[in-house]
Amino acid sequence: MKAVILAAGEGKRCRPLTLTRSKVMLPVANKPILEHIINALVKNDIKEIVLVVGYKKERIMDYFEDGINFGVKIEYVEQKAQIGTAHAILQARDLIGKDEDKFIVVNGDNIIGSDGIADLINGEEGDATLLTCKKDNVSGYGVIVAKGKKVVEIIEKPKTLISHLINTGIYLFKSDIFSMIERTAISTTGEYAITDTLQMMIDEGMSVTTAITNAEWLDAVYSWNLLEANTIILGDSETDVSKAKIEDSVSIKGSVCIGRNTTIRAGSYIVGPVIIGDNCDIGPNVVILPSTSIGNNVSIASFSYIKNSILMQDVRVSTHSNISSSVVGSNVTTGPNFITEEGEKLHIILENELNEAEKLGTVIGDDTDIGGNVLVRAGKMISSNCRIGSGKTIAEDVPTNALIN
Repeated sequence: MKAVILAAGEGKRCRPLTLTRSKVMLPVANKPILEHIINALVKNDIKEIVLVVGYKKERIMDYFEDGINFGVKIEYVEQKAQIGTAHAILQARDLIGKDEDKFIVVNGDNIIGSDGIADLINGEEGDATLLTCKKDNVSGYGVIVAKGKKVVEIIEKPKTLISHLINTGIYLFKSDIFSMIERTAISTTGEYAITDTLQMMIDEGMSVTTAITNAEWLDAVYSWNLLEANTIILGDSETDVSKAKIEDSVSIKGSVCIGRNTTIRAGSYIVGPVIIGDNCDIGPNVVILPSTSIGNNVSIASFSYIKNSILMQDVRVSTHSNISSSVVGSNVTTGPNFITEEGEKLHIILENELNEAEKLGTVIGDDTDIGGNVLVRAGKMISSNCRIGSGKTIAEDVPTNALIN
């Protein structure tokens, strides 16, 4: 069986991180979201993958290439205009072929465990099957109304509670889905949505069914959702410090994975789950606390404190810094005494919508330089390619290419 992974979109609600990469390439536990999806497919013996790419496609293609290093065969097709999931799936028709009886469709920006893919395959029935899961809070999701396994209605983001069953965006289709997509009308939002295709099938009396999973499924809608995903994925990690150079009087507790050629200097204290990449220099006297991912080529200078955060590759943190519940993009440099204030139930405006972050320090885009003695207020974001002078308090969001002296 082949799989089609939809990886063409930008993920605007994850800005500023997606200004320089697509959402599918955002790292969770030091691997792109898309890599976690591919690993889940491989565990179900699905090794032929069609990747539908678009926004920042070169970064995806350079990383995964033909897939051989990930145990799969990858073919690419471009969706030149991001005009909906049904349109994206249609781009894969020639690579799926008429002889393919069944294939799986997965959104490339949602993390799904291998058990979830297995639940879909085992629960397949009828003309199309949707993978669903139950959530107490269904706000912002597509909701499924079903009688037994049979789907009766698909409702996008209902304003009242109709069902606790949500659509994960993971499907098992037969090849005749392509002819149904061609008949799908454009939605009021100007897109061709696969949920509209499925609703049309239901209305015409075709059998659309649901397979319910209790497996891990994570939709990182906003950049701060990466922290929750990071915590869950790191919970399955194992200790491996064999490739690292660990100096005397270093204390390591819990599951901690440290990459090759990384040095942990004297007096440092690490409590897992934590993952640290290759070629890093940590310490001396640095504290790294649970649910933290640190990418490759990162340096964290003495007496700094990192907790519940994602630091991408090529980050340089100076002495006496305190970073909590934050996502720091690639090639970011901070001066000494850099502090991120942490807040809970913060109201954040993105894409002209008011959203709530359960817990957040800050999000910093790629290629930003921050001077010494800088404090970032909770929930305030710093975009890409910014230059912030020393001694500043960041109490408002900082736009792209900003210079603050």
